Amino acid sequence: MTNSTVMPSVSDYDRIGGAPAIRTVVDRFYDLVLADAELAGYFTGMDIARVKRHQVLLLSQVLGGPVTYDGRDLAAAHRHLEVTGAHYDRVAQYLTGLLWRSDVDTDIIFRVADTLTAVRDQIVAAPSPRPLAAQPAGRRSLTGWLRRKANQRSRG
Repeated sequence: MTNSTVMPSVSDYDRIGGAPAIRTVVDRFYDLVLADAELAGYFTGMDIARVKRHQVLLLSQVLGGPVTYDGRDLAAAHRHLEVTGAHYDRVAQYLTGLLWRSDVDTDIIFRVADTLTAVRDQIVAAPSPRPLAAQPAGRRSLTGWLRRKANQRSRG
């Protein structure tokens, strides 16, 4: 028998600071989204405190924290909103950009971006108001943007 100690892996949730950090990110995220004239209309008449609570639980789960999300599945929760691809991409950039400005490690941000890409089709229900050729969508635009940011960060 060997005497080796296995260190438990630390979740992304713990690496960014757990529940307090997630709540701060979600509060700042909704400040940005609700201040955006193109996106604010999606939240008209909604209980923003409840929306934030669900987002904290969902983001916590995505980051490897407690699995306590109790909301509807993403498609059912967003179907009536008719979210466009352009608006979804804008929201995804707000979230990943906020994580970036909060000095979250790049590997975590890319995992969040991968999750956002994976669930995109469950949320986007309406065609973009702009021609698709002029608006890169999905993983390409989000990860491309993140790669440019990572290169800028490493240079200085």
